[in-house]
Amino acid sequence: MSVKPFLNDNFLLQSKTAELLYHEYAAPQPIIDYHNHLPPDQIVNDHAFSNITQVWLAGDHYKWRAMRALGINERYITGDASDREKFIKWSEVVPYTMRNPLYHWTHLELQRYFNINDLLSSDNADKIYDETKEMLNSSEYRTRKLIIKQNVKVVCTTDDPIDSLEHHIKGKQEQMGFKMLPAFRPDKAILISSADYPTYVNKLSQAADIEITNYDDLHNALNNRLDYFHTHGCRLADHGLSRIYASDYTESRVKNIFERKLKGETISESDAEAFMSDCIYRLGIEYAKRGWVQQFHLGALRNNNERMLRDLGPDTGFDSIGDFEQAYPLSKLLNRLDNSNMLAKTILYNLNPRDNEVFAAMIGNYNDGSIKGKMQYGSAWWFLDQKDGMEKQINALSNMGLLSCFIGMLTDSRSFLSFPRHEYFRRILCNMIGNDVENGELPYDIKWLGKLVADISYRNAEAYFNF
Repeated sequence: MSVKPFLNDNFLLQSKTAELLYHEYAAPQPIIDYHNHLPPDQIVNDHAFSNITQVWLAGDHYKWRAMRALGINERYITGDASDREKFIKWSEVVPYTMRNPLYHWTHLELQRYFNINDLLSSDNADKIYDETKEMLNSSEYRTRKLIIKQNVKVVCTTDDPIDSLEHHIKGKQEQMGFKMLPAFRPDKAILISSADYPTYVNKLSQAADIEITNYDDLHNALNNRLDYFHTHGCRLADHGLSRIYASDYTESRVKNIFERKLKGETISESDAEAFMSDCIYRLGIEYAKRGWVQQFHLGALRNNNERMLRDLGPDTGFDSIGDFEQAYPLSKLLNRLDNSNMLAKTILYNLNPRDNEVFAAMIGNYNDGSIKGKMQYGSAWWFLDQKDGMEKQINALSNMGLLSCFIGMLTDSRSFLSFPRHEYFRRILCNMIGNDVENGELPYDIKWLGKLVADISYRNAEAYFNF
């Protein structure tokens, strides 16, 4: 019996056509990582990691969830165990992650960054920990080199309106070999039901140097920060919401809701919905005025485990897929903006796979011929950014719109070792197209198909964002 080797040069490529498309057209393309959660200070300060646990396990809730599922004690996940102990425990888990994307990502990252081809397990954990520790102590493994090593040209971090952007400013002055640009994430100014909302408004007031006593002041402050971000290279906004808010309201009601919240009064669910609906709409107009791209990451059900939220805080691996209504409010918001000719370039990401075709079809309603691919159905996100999820997203977009206009993959990651996810996506893309060719469903026009995969891998994003 002939068995293909695991993770060789033709990993995930099931035909000669796929191999040709990937190696000749997709692989050479640079990377624009237009959405991630990398810490700007670690990039600009060219941070050095002492060991693989610090660069690979810290903050990685994908791995944490797998460890908990196998019964690993929290001490070895987010607790006070040593970095070596945490890595060894993760190594014990790895063989059990087969058919989870973590198995592919783990070994792809070991290969691409450390040239380690061994399969990670408890048997070789100490050896690999020591080998990688020695490498990470080299200047070749500081954060900037990790980015450059993967041919990354642009990284867009995710930044709150109150951020000073000092690290982005410093990075621009230092010519790092790639661009690090901010992305505007104003969700804390929108989510008025939050208990610490008045505290956040006070911080925004200080950042903008504008006293905020009413709703107009709030938007004056946000516009001030939008201008500040724009001055320092920002051309993207991003929202991570459970769903879009687009209820009917009056301006006087929204102003009253904001003032009552600042006084410490309780805000009803319908009041919060009205406020957030207007706030998102106003911000959308401002994005369009500045020629920005707006992104909406929709569908996460966050902080499900209240006990673990109390113990560990948010973003520690207890979020999941929600089943919120998406189509109607999303259409209502986009229509409001389009009616006033203030609909910015938009990227929509869904977390619930039931919404694939909903989102893929929605973008077609608001493409107006003004810009190629103005409305984008974003890459498979979070729980869906694996082989099956990527294939389904590509198929939905292909069936409902034009795959050829797609701006491709992003990492959405907090790890400096996640850039091979672009390679993973490109291999899957080329394999799908290659299979269509081999099956006689697409012509064997390598020059044209090569252009298509190169466009999706890099060129479409380059033109779309125009950084």
